[in-house]
Amino acid sequence: MANFRMKFFRLSFPVGVLCFSELSFITEPSDVTVLPKDPAVLDCQAHGQPPVTIKWLRNGVKLAESEHIHFLPNGSLYIPKIKHTKEDSDEGFYQCLSQNKFGAILSQRSRLTIASISEFVLHPVPVVVTVGSVARFSCAVISSPPATINWELNQRTLPLQTDRITVLPNGVLQIHNVQLEDAGHYRCVATNIGSVLKSREATLAVNQDAGPKLRQRPRIIAGPQNVTVSLHQTVVLECVATGNPRPIISWSRADSKPIDVYNAKVLGNGNLVITDVSTKHSGVYLCRATTPGTRNHTTAAANLTVLVPPNIVEKPESQTRPRAGTARFMCQAEGVPTPRITWLKNGEQVHLNGRIKMYSSKLVITQIIPEDDAIYQCVAENEQGSVLSLARLIVVMSEDRPSAPRNIHAETISSSAILLAWERPLYNADKVIAYSIHYMKAEGLNNEEYQVVIGNDTTSYIIDDLEPARNYSFYIVAYMPMGASRMSDQVSQHTLEDVPLRTPELSLTSHSTTDIQVSWQPLPAKVSRGRVSAYRLSYRTAADSTVTSVELLQNSTEYLLEGLQPDTIYLLRMAAATRVGWCEPSAWTSHRTPKTSSNKVPSAPILQLEALNCTSIVARWQSSPESVAIQGYRLCYHEEGQPEQPDIQLQAQTNTYTIGGLDPRKKYHVKILSVSKVGDGHQRDQTISTPGCVSARDQLAAAPPPPNQVTVLDGNSSAVSLRWSHPPFPSGKAVSYTVRCTPFGLMKCILGYFLPNCHDVGILFLCSTKQSVTVQKLDPNTRYEFVVRLHVDQMSSPWSSVVHHQTPPAAPSQPPAGVRVTLIEEDTALVSWREPTESNVVITRYTILYASQKDWIAGHWHKVQREGSHTMALLEKLEPGNIYLVKIAASNEVGEGPFSEIVELAPKRGNVHRMFSDGLYHIDQRSMTGIIVGVSIALTCIITCALILISKGKPRKSSSHKVIAVGAPEGPRSGFPSERHLENVEALIPMMSDHFIDAKVRNGTANKILVITRLLRKHSHVVSIPSLYEAGKTVLRYEEHLGSAPLPPSSREIIYGPLHSESSHTSEGSQETGDSGHYSNEESNEEMSSPLSSRSSRPESLGPDDSIAVVELKQSFKVEKEVDASLLRGISVASSTCQAASS
Repeated sequence: MANFRMKFFRLSFPVGVLCFSELSFITEPSDVTVLPKDPAVLDCQAHGQPPVTIKWLRNGVKLAESEHIHFLPNGSLYIPKIKHTKEDSDEGFYQCLSQNKFGAILSQRSRLTIASISEFVLHPVPVVVTVGSVARFSCAVISSPPATINWELNQRTLPLQTDRITVLPNGVLQIHNVQLEDAGHYRCVATNIGSVLKSREATLAVNQDAGPKLRQRPRIIAGPQNVTVSLHQTVVLECVATGNPRPIISWSRADSKPIDVYNAKVLGNGNLVITDVSTKHSGVYLCRATTPGTRNHTTAAANLTVLVPPNIVEKPESQTRPRAGTARFMCQAEGVPTPRITWLKNGEQVHLNGRIKMYSSKLVITQIIPEDDAIYQCVAENEQGSVLSLARLIVVMSEDRPSAPRNIHAETISSSAILLAWERPLYNADKVIAYSIHYMKAEGLNNEEYQVVIGNDTTSYIIDDLEPARNYSFYIVAYMPMGASRMSDQVSQHTLEDVPLRTPELSLTSHSTTDIQVSWQPLPAKVSRGRVSAYRLSYRTAADSTVTSVELLQNSTEYLLEGLQPDTIYLLRMAAATRVGWCEPSAWTSHRTPKTSSNKVPSAPILQLEALNCTSIVARWQSSPESVAIQGYRLCYHEEGQPEQPDIQLQAQTNTYTIGGLDPRKKYHVKILSVSKVGDGHQRDQTISTPGCVSARDQLAAAPPPPNQVTVLDGNSSAVSLRWSHPPFPSGKAVSYTVRCTPFGLMKCILGYFLPNCHDVGILFLCSTKQSVTVQKLDPNTRYEFVVRLHVDQMSSPWSSVVHHQTPPAAPSQPPAGVRVTLIEEDTALVSWREPTESNVVITRYTILYASQKDWIAGHWHKVQREGSHTMALLEKLEPGNIYLVKIAASNEVGEGPFSEIVELAPKRGNVHRMFSDGLYHIDQRSMTGIIVGVSIALTCIITCALILISKGKPRKSSSHKVIAVGAPEGPRSGFPSERHLENVEALIPMMSDHFIDAKVRNGTANKILVITRLLRKHSHVVSIPSLYEAGKTVLRYEEHLGSAPLPPSSREIIYGPLHSESSHTSEGSQETGDSGHYSNEESNEEMSSPLSSRSSRPESLGPDDSIAVVELKQSFKVEKEVDASLLRGISVASSTCQAASS
């Protein structure tokens, strides 16, 4: 994860702000070694804007000038006479502190050491040898500075003219091919600048050889030892071997690298001496003693570790930041051992709090205040020394700051990505030039905070480098040229789980000849990427391909395989799973079961592996207490997938071994067993992975380029194939790819803008090791964006260029919803439905199939089709008394979708809207309807005019004429009257009261007017509704707008309001049937009675009361043109009469 990424935008500040007089050291104190009572000078000189003051500290405590300690005018420290007593000593660590008006800086640490030499920690011991063999003496002393070792024979300096005698720099004396004159008393003399110290004497006794020597295999009597030295020192790797004939000594490195021929030489008869050591000399060295002319040999190994003082490879940079902004100081250091990083502010330890935090080696200061303006120093130190690097923080003051971003919203997209969205600040939003997104893990302490800076042209961002199954907290800061806002409110969001990153490291051992004990450690949270739900252990023999698998519980850490074959190589591997799925299983690990033997052999040592650094691991083991004597150990290691290295022979007293020269980020298998007289013991196998190196080379490594030539090959309405090209960069490592598929407009959906089907959109991530992938489960008729990124060696490339693709439409996959059938006459039914509940499908046609039970059994259906904008249709010429089955399907240009479930309709005979039955069927009902309505209106107008004439003679207040238009609408106010015109409706039909019944009228013509009258009385608060009648046309309108407020109650109830009527009855039901058969091609010529205003309009379900209203309205307005003409003639006559009476 990138700790800090500047994307799309770079903050800038006025030129000249960064110009200031820095404070720096010209000379810093260095290490010095002196004798007691000698004078000492520690140099320190600083440069900066005057006045510059210098103070001194010893072991972190400030020193005061006195007779014993003097501060020189140039800033140096002078001690005339060094003290070195138990009560008082000048020995310690010294630092100088330089200060001016910009701040203070601390120098590197220097050590003042008083020369001394201790008693010998190792004295030479007496040795008895035979003539021609090898004698060896050693001694050790602690000295500062390091002492020089010389040897004396019989209290005289040992002559070194002969090649048989070798004195190693570490104080070891070797005498090869011992002669009788070599016998005597030996002692070593240690000398440094202050003292000379002599060891005890040790006697060398030389015996005469009794007879001829037998042939002996080579044996190393003094092998190399693990050694740790400082940079530029000299190291000695000793190797002394005996045998007959005399063995030949040779050296090599375990990592097969060549030994440095410029700094390395062989001293004496096989000792390897390396001068001026550096980091390249670190590694495991092998001493091999070989019998001349044969392959008989023995080896010994030792690890050389070179200690390196700290070196800062990434220095902090001075920064200018606005108040309330954020400053990040980076600092990376190298050294052996790994340096410890600390931070100083004006020469004092930085006080960490909730606003100032340290993540690994970085210093992060958030919500900057004026007091943060100071000089900061990164201090890297280890046992080899310390080094510092400084940077200054300048705080820019500005009062005209924007307010904080608002309404922060986080939404999980995948196991590694979270979408963050926000609203612009309420104040000074127009001055914002960038946003800074801050995020960190919400669980745990001292978690590192990460930051992304983006431009001001967006208010959303996808953070896609998160860890799976982790909770993160986010906040945002808005930036303007000279200031920053406060931090926004924090929000938290959890990433999804993912499959484990890898499997646990296995440890294998056998307690008997027929079992293998498998054990492992639980996966850390960063690797498990969720809660582990199960483990799967698979095993087989090397000679058989049949694999046996065992699934283990999530809390298991060991398992015993029993019933195995003795002396057989078994291959084992493991996989781990979360709720998301199984990870890739590990590579096969081999283990040989012990041989069947009557002798008791040593059990497997208890092995512990630890990674020292990215190229070295240390193995520690402990033998189980048992009666079998152990003569030594045999250790072997190899990289996974590579052949095994030669066995390393270790002595019985050895219990640790360092393996060096390894590759970073690789898995290694380590095997160890005990060796005894009765045979080899049981073997233990264990695996370990080396970590990655953090070095200047890694810091400067550029991210790989993104894939190119991303192309959409082909696809259908739910899947598409992508292909891309590998970018032009050299890499011999495994490469993988991630494909991101995003519906076009996803950001607007999440930010609250209206888009169709916003609730269904989502981002899809797919992983592949190939250069192509098929993305499935897409929505039809949807525009998608595709991008690809590359992953290699734990680095990720940027996303590729965006490729757009529109999936083709698909036939509807859902049937129309809410199908209802309502009987409105004896032989006519109204069918209504809603659009299929699926996204991005444009319906062009509906097919309605209906059939009586008799026809259905015969497989014959009647078909009616309607345009896609209609959601209602009439079924005519139904036979009363029959039960009808109805189903509907939606179609588009691609094809037809499935039919809905069958809805059952049962028409009832003889009582549909029939209020009288007196045998007057011979009269033309349509003509009668027009005549009756016209006469009724004429009578009404005549009576009204008469009342007006009578009232003219009475005093009254003036009133304006009130007129309601019944004909074709004119203008937006045509239609039913508003509340102030309601009385005019009843004035038009004064005799049509609730109790009025004309026995000569058929089919409820008066009833139709009565329905409207009741509706208008009931809903007297109507403001405006569409015209329900237009001359010469049949109009039935129904509208609903999704996502908007419901229609005013008056409009909804006038169209579907509850009315008490006993003239309409429906029988509804649905059942699943196995329909089959053929349609009749009888197309209905009748147009839909209610064309919809938009494709998204959908009718509501019709209730019983709603059905009655629809029936009455349908009967009120389903008339032919001649009926309309009759009605209009009656109205015209009435209108003329009223005008005459008024005049």
